[in-house]
Amino acid sequence: MQTIQTSDPSELVWVPSYEGESDTSSLDMGQLILSAYEIGDMVNQSAEVAEYAYWKTIVEQDEEVRQLMKKFAKAKDIFVDCERFGRFHPDFNEAKAKVQAIELELSELDCVSRFKAAEQAVDEMLHDIAKQIAGSVSESIKVPSNDPLPKGGGSCGSGGSCSCGSGGCG
Repeated sequence: MQTIQTSDPSELVWVPSYEGESDTSSLDMGQLILSAYEIGDMVNQSAEVAEYAYWKTIVEQDEEVRQLMKKFAKAKDIFVDCERFGRFHPDFNEAKAKVQAIELELSELDCVSRFKAAEQAVDEMLHDIAKQIAGSVSESIKVPSNDPLPKGGGSCGSGGSCSCGSGGCG
């Protein structure tokens, strides 16, 4: 075991040394973990996370949202039953339309739309951090995104051509 001092002099972290590994690599891994925790703390203290937490609480406490979520859960259960038979089920289109209508009704609520916007801001911030970290290692490292419509083209899995050499892209 090896001790690593954190930014707080009174706090020590024990990092295991792996057999056959030098003390330098253990120290580097320990420092890397500490840096990751520091980044996590900074993210948690950001305005984006504060906004997200605020709107999440508002949405969870909103009675209209609760009622619509119950209605949505029932409609989705019916749709899932219909979906087993696909579009050939006599109520498939009606069940699908009902689910979509309730989703639209939910998304039109101010607190839900603000929550979704705050959630998207946090997601973008985390993605930017991941891209920065990956880019500092190598420009060729791919960082997945939750964006259903990726902005950049020409990378692996985007439908364009890339330089990964696998031959399966594009």
